[in-house]
Amino acid sequence: MKTFLLAAATLITPFATALASDEALLTEARKVATTLPPKLIVALQDEIKKSGPEGAIPVCKDMAPKMAGEISQQTGWKIKRVSLKARNDARAIPDAWEKAALEDFDKRAAAGESPAKLEKGEKIGNEYRFVKALPVQALCLSCHGPVDQLSPAIKAAIGQNYPNDRATGYAEGQIRGVISVRKAL
Repeated sequence: MKTFLLAAATLITPFATALASDEALLTEARKVATTLPPKLIVALQDEIKKSGPEGAIPVCKDMAPKMAGEISQQTGWKIKRVSLKARNDARAIPDAWEKAALEDFDKRAAAGESPAKLEKGEKIGNEYRFVKALPVQALCLSCHGPVDQLSPAIKAAIGQNYPNDRATGYAEGQIRGVISVRKAL
């Protein structure tokens, strides 16, 4: 019996260790991914108070990537925002894995799951990848809402900053995109 238990423990230990490692990576990735959105929202709110919604466009365009870069430097995780309806073709186009996750999230949200709870994390090759859905908030609608409801100033600023924009037509609660984080193992 002792030999059997020793053999069983020897076989189970690597799996238990791998599960604990995966859970630790998921926890760490989730923490990193949830760092950027609150900082971005505060910066947007501050800038909207100062210069209106059209004046806040540089927050998403310029400040958000800088914030993501700072978080990446602090944590060792690469972080970015991507979407199926990108506003910025240079930074927001999802790769195949992110695209599949976004499409799955849209199906799950359409089936009634809460977009705020949608996430996916897994080891792929020599890295850990994680995405968390970004639901549209009321604050976002000034720039991402239905085109016929956008102010002329917003339309002009979007056209000037994002000539290939596809990131309008959203309603509150819909999935705007994901925060994507990845780390080499």
